[in-house]
Amino acid sequence: MIADEMRARLAALDPLRLEVIDESESHRGHSGFREGGESHFRLKIASPAFAGLSRIEQHRLVHRTLGDIVPRVHALALELSQN
Repeated sequence: MIADEMRARLAALDPLRLEVIDESESHRGHSGFREGGESHFRLKIASPAFAGLSRIEQHRLVHRTLGDIVPRVHALALELSQN
């Protein structure tokens, strides 16, 4: 499952809090929706790895950490904080 892969890879950021939320069902009938879900995600992450990084740099760090997962999902919303 994509959500499990995300959790495993994001563990590298030593998160204080990590929520991987599959919001796919709320996008039923919209572009990118897939039966069975795993097309639209919201990630809520608190990690000291974000300290000193701009918002854009934080997003880039998450995208690099997820690697080839990013192109496999239609939408990825990020809510990031240091604590």
